[in-house]
Formats: sequence, structure tokens, C-alpha cells
Amino acid sequence: MAEQLKEISRVVAPGAHAVLLLDQAGWHLTPKLKVPDNITLLLLPPRSPELNPMENVWQFVRDNWLSNRIFGSYEEIVDLGCDAWNKLIEQPWIIMSIGLRQWAHGS
Repeated sequence: MAEQLKEISRVVAPGAHAVLLLDQAGWHLTPKLKVPDNITLLLLPPRSPELNPMENVWQFVRDNWLSNRIFGSYEEIVDLGCDAWNKLIEQPWIIMSIGLRQWAHGS
């Protein structure tokens, strides 16, 4: 997370400020995390997947490619997880439809 924040900070335009919307994962909340001065972390309320479209993306991946199976090894978990992710990113329209919040657009 620290490296990600450094990279984001590096590309924020001079004089600008970035706000990152994050869930409350432990690595987002640790006091050890140094947040650059040009970034503010805005935490989502706990247990609010409806505000975090990524939760729905993970659910889609689990439902379509990773559920109802027994993994034989750690390597198999990693391989199948990577395969599922690659299938998903080949379908950007799926990602867009999962992340769309009709209520946020007044529809």
C-alpha cells in the first residue's frame, strides 16, 4: 500500500490533491502507513459493499469462475485466480456493468 501511495503521489499534478476512496482493510488503516501530503484517504463505512463496486466484481469472479471447486494446491489457487482475472479484464463491458450504480445516476 505504501508503494502504491508513493506512485499515486508522484503523478498527482503539482498543486493538486488526490482523494482515495478505500474500504477499511487493515492495510488501509494501519498507523504505520505514511500517507503523502498530497493525498487524503477517505474510508468507506464498514460493511457497505453497495458503496464499493469492487466487492461486486469479486463476487462476479467467484460466482462465474472460482466457486464450487476444490483446489489441490496453492499454485492451483493462484493459477485459477489469474485465469479468472484475465477472463474478466478481457470483458471491460462486464466490469462497467457490474460497477454501474443506477441510483447514483438518477435512473
